[in-house]
Amino acid sequence: MSIELRVPQLPESVSDATILNWHKQPGESVQQDESLVDLETDKVVLEVPAPQTGVLKEIRFNDGDTVQAEDVLGIIEAGAVAQAVPESTDSSQDDVSALSPSVRRLINETGVDPNTIQGSGKNGRILKADVEAVLAGGKETRQSSSSKPQSAVAEKTAKTPAPVSSNVDGRPEERVPMTRLRKRVAERLVEAQQTAAILTTFNEVDLQAVSDLRVRYRDTFEKQHDVRLGFMSFFVKAAVEALKQYPIINATVDGEDILYHGYFDIGIAVSSPRGLVVPILRDADQLGFAAIEKRIKEYGLKAKEGSLSYEDLTGGTFSITNGGVFGSMLSTPILNPPQSAILGMHSIQQRPMVVNGEVVVRPMMYLALSYDHRIIDGRDAVQFLVTIKQLLEDPSRLLLEI
Repeated sequence: MSIELRVPQLPESVSDATILNWHKQPGESVQQDESLVDLETDKVVLEVPAPQTGVLKEIRFNDGDTVQAEDVLGIIEAGAVAQAVPESTDSSQDDVSALSPSVRRLINETGVDPNTIQGSGKNGRILKADVEAVLAGGKETRQSSSSKPQSAVAEKTAKTPAPVSSNVDGRPEERVPMTRLRKRVAERLVEAQQTAAILTTFNEVDLQAVSDLRVRYRDTFEKQHDVRLGFMSFFVKAAVEALKQYPIINATVDGEDILYHGYFDIGIAVSSPRGLVVPILRDADQLGFAAIEKRIKEYGLKAKEGSLSYEDLTGGTFSITNGGVFGSMLSTPILNPPQSAILGMHSIQQRPMVVNGEVVVRPMMYLALSYDHRIIDGRDAVQFLVTIKQLLEDPSRLLLEI
């Protein structure tokens, strides 16, 4: 019986998807729920599993093609058995089924030949760290021991569009197509600049009290909750309390109306191999420090693996971005539409400060709040940022909610 393999229903905000790569070729056997093809959308990579066990009979869209919801990607002959092929003497790690989805995506995005990678996993399986080590030049590759045709993964890698090189007056140039995510990010950034009246206000915060708390309770916290106590949880808690005092910062523009949100969904900007993504901490006001740290850690891992879902990335009433992890001392973060404000964190630096008439060295951080001046007055923006500063410099306020 022939079964159609269709594009799954896409979210309302996504009109189409691009075929990233097939993991099977016509004539190959498939197992139920086995990932057959990856679809790249504006936000995430979707894996389309086999609905039943059988043989992939036909592929109707190739890598790089654009598809829409309910399009027929291919045909599966349910219950059929693939014709037997001679066993290869090469390592089983060349089989596409031996590679995790995150490894397959990284290989296809970078053009690395999996046949040249020495896997460090069980039975020589290639791990994501092995691919990254090769890209960084810190790992030796192996030579293929056979002249057999490339594996399915290698064939797909070979079909990945390579950068177009050219020479201008003897100087090299390289043209690389933007990914769908990068295109969407570019569109949203331009949209934010064109539709919102963006201003940025700055302040600085003394993180000595927060640093002392982290040192004092670091080991106990990690032992009890199995997660590190970082700075971000303090900033999330402080942002939530400040948003309660200044609800206009948590609001959005809806046509000619101002939409006030009675909940606090905080977006945390995270860097991923595909670009910047902003997963959402939903109902952050109901989360404790441990829950916030665990959620952020989970999102960070999912971003690296490319496994964030639409639900993880949809919505948000306010965002926080931490350029300090890259060494940024000061920046003007851009809004994440339709949100009306975003808080920028920066690197912590030991600086001399005057405290109670004495010069002391303190861990200082510059804060930046970019906001939509159409609905947020400068006074509210400044007082909001001052409130965050006060909460962080006296963390007991977070416990007392004052």
